[in-house]
This record gives sequence, C-alpha cells and structure tokens, in this order.
Amino acid sequence: MSPPLLKLGAVLSTMAMISNWMSQTLPSLVGLNTTRITTSDTLTQISPKEGWQVYSSAQDPDGRCICTVVAPEQNLCSRDAKSRQLRQLLEKVQNMSQSIEVLNLRTQRDFQYVLKMETQMKGLKAKFRQIEDDRKTLMTKHFQELKEKMDELLPLIPVLEQYKTDAKLITQFKEEIRNLSTVLTGIQEEIGAYDYEELHQRVVNLETRLRDCMKKLTCGKLMKITGPITVKISGTRFGAWMTDPLASEKNNRVWYMDSYTNNKIVREYKSIADFVSGAESRTYNLPFKWAGTNHVVYNGSLYFNKYQSNIIIKYSFDTGRVLAQRSLEYAGFHNVYPYTWGGFSDIDLMADEIGLWAVYATNQNAGNIVISQLDQDTLEVLKSWSTGYPKRSAGESFMICGTLYVTNSHLTGAKVYYSYSTKTSTYEYTDIPFHNQYFHISMLDYNARDRALYAWNNGHQVLFNVTLFHIIKTEDDT
Repeated sequence: MSPPLLKLGAVLSTMAMISNWMSQTLPSLVGLNTTRITTSDTLTQISPKEGWQVYSSAQDPDGRCICTVVAPEQNLCSRDAKSRQLRQLLEKVQNMSQSIEVLNLRTQRDFQYVLKMETQMKGLKAKFRQIEDDRKTLMTKHFQELKEKMDELLPLIPVLEQYKTDAKLITQFKEEIRNLSTVLTGIQEEIGAYDYEELHQRVVNLETRLRDCMKKLTCGKLMKITGPITVKISGTRFGAWMTDPLASEKNNRVWYMDSYTNNKIVREYKSIADFVSGAESRTYNLPFKWAGTNHVVYNGSLYFNKYQSNIIIKYSFDTGRVLAQRSLEYAGFHNVYPYTWGGFSDIDLMADEIGLWAVYATNQNAGNIVISQLDQDTLEVLKSWSTGYPKRSAGESFMICGTLYVTNSHLTGAKVYYSYSTKTSTYEYTDIPFHNQYFHISMLDYNARDRALYAWNNGHQVLFNVTLFHIIKTEDDT
C-alpha cells in the first residue's frame, strides 16, 4: 500500500475510535443517556436540613404582624454542595466543548483530504473502466498492476461513507454540548446568584434579625396543641419525665421518676437519645418518697411533694442534698384533692417563663384550684390566686406565661377546657383539643425552653407541640 493510503487508513482508524468513544462515553459523562437536566422548578426544592420553626402566625386588631419563630442552629448550607457539583459539571462540559472544538478542526482538515482522495479514486475508477475497454491495446502486465491497485482502493468506498457519518456525529455532539452548556449556565445563574460566603452571611444576618424580633415577643397565649410524638415506652402506667427549662442549650439531661408513690429513685440521662436507648448516666436516691407525678426540675434542682404531706422539697442534683422544704399552707394532700385519675396528685409543681408555681386545692377555697407563685430558693409563697374550678374535676393542668390551663379529663376526648390568667386575675372557658393517644394521662407539664408539653400517657413518654399567640412589642409600646 502506498504512503498516502497508509496515512488515510490511520486517519480513518483514529476517527472510528473517536466516534466509538464519543457515542459510548460522552453521553454518560454529561448525563445525556440516563440523567435529564431538569428545569429550575425542580432545583428550587433543594432546602436546608434544618428550617425555621414557626410557632405561631397571626394578626392583631391593629394589623400588626404577630409571629413566633425559632431560628435553626448555624450550619453549612446544604445547597452549597449542589452548587459545587453544578459548577464542577459545568467545568467538565466546558472542557469537553474545547476538546470537541479541537477535534472538529482536525476532523475538518482530514475531511478535506478524504474528499480529495475520494475524487481521485472516482477519477481512477473511470480511467480504469476506459482502460479496461481498450485493454487490447495495452500490455497485459500494466493492466494487471492497475487492476490490483483498484482492488485495494475499492474497500475504502464504504469506509469513506462511514467517515462522513462520523463527521456528522461529531458535529451533532458539538451542538448538544453547546446546548447543555447553555442550560447549565442558566441553572447556575438561577441557584448560584451568591457564592457560599455571601449566602452564609445573608443567612446569619437574617438569623440575627429574627432573634432580635424574638426578644420583642411578649408571653404567648395557648392556641393549639399538636402531636403527640412518642419518645419511649417504659415504666408503669403512672410516672413523670422532664428536662430543665433553665438549662443551657448544651445541657439536655432527662430525669425519669416511675410510679406515683412508694419510690425514691430518680434516673438521669445525658440526652434524649440516651433516654431512648436506656443509657443511664446517674441514679439519685432521694431522702423521702414522693407523692403523685407532678414534680418539676428547675434551675438544677428537683421540686417534689413529700409523701403523705403538703410539704414541698427542693433537692439539688449537684450536691445530692435537700436545699429547702416548706409546708404549703392549707393544701390538701394524700388524695383529698387529686386530679380525676387520683394517684396522690393533690399538689402539682410546675414552671413556666415567669417562674415556679404550685397548683393545689384547699378547704378554704371549697376544693377549687389555688395557684401560688413560689420563691425558687426558699419555697415561700409570693402570691396566690383562688379560682373557681374544682380540682377533682381537672384531668391535668400546666402553666404557660403565667396562665393556668386545665384539661377536663385524663381519658380519651380530653381537651383544654379552662384557663386562668394570673396577670389579669380572670378566667375563660376554652376548647383546645389534643390527642390522648394512649387513653390515660397521669402527667402533663409545659417546658418553656422546648416550647412543648411533656406527658406520661399510660406508660408512654410523649411530647406535644404547642402553638402560642404572640404580639411583637414596638418602640411605641410602653
């Protein structure tokens, strides 16, 4: 075979390899075979793992915005990873586009050579036919040489046709890559208008503004209870579990007190996760048995009702000692004025945004509920409010922002039926349902830090979310 023919064969072999690689590898590399580039509507679904928690949203009579928002912890923007992947994909497409451009130039150059060869071959074929017609005038040897060369060139005819097809395929790939690059650039402009640092700074600024807004929130009014979320199934039908509303954000200890009497053991867990798995961190043996299930942990100490008495005990978890104890004057005890389920639940200790409270009943108030605000150090009664709601008709009760909320039953169908505001010394009947999933509630307490209700529901430890109505203070408010 002559040198020009060898060069043409090498070119055609190279082009065949490139065409095969382009048809098999390039589509999967840029996602043309199995992955379709979607519109920006799909990409807008990308959202952070942790979103803003809106506890309430309403409007007051004057048209002011009323809301409660809890900002998430600062973390990496999850969409940044998507943007980074998009940028990397776009860079790959651009690099391939440049390579295709170089290949295209080289292909066009070789293609011109092939066209020239094709013309020469067709001319040679025509001459060969003419010579064949007049072969009697030529020497047999020369005729045989020409025929052999023609036989060598004939197989190149279909190869040249395939070469034309491959050249068209390269042009098509080039156009598809150009279109894909345009789409990716548009998507990047759609979701990547800000680089990570700028976007992160905008989030931090928004978080700061929201936290400043939260500082202006007044105490809220209960509007809705949702849930429950079942955390664990353990213990007897009656008991209590709680966290400290005044603990720091890193302190998530859980305390667990099974049964309503004849027990002095308090179990501590370092976190909700440890509580669920049963990994105790410490056990406390109290100096006295408790009565009921209405204990509270507040600022590092446990407050509980001493068994068969109206004495309140303050016990320090840090020192393992009783820091204070005081009799709650006139308070009924030992199933004289319990909640509807009994269980020595005469005295209910609780805490909210304002402080420490005791809810109980007295003969002087005809067995109706009395609310007393307590000094957390001395347990002295700072002030009391007498309500008209019978303690024995209440299923459970809890305090939020100085208002007592009372349920009408501890069984299925229970709802928040009555509320009493210590700020205005007024009451109202309410109708706020909640789902008593396990049919028997023996403990229901509000935690101001978590903005949630902790409940013991027939051997299930559950949480209820609450929606509060807030009014944002303005500079004009006094």
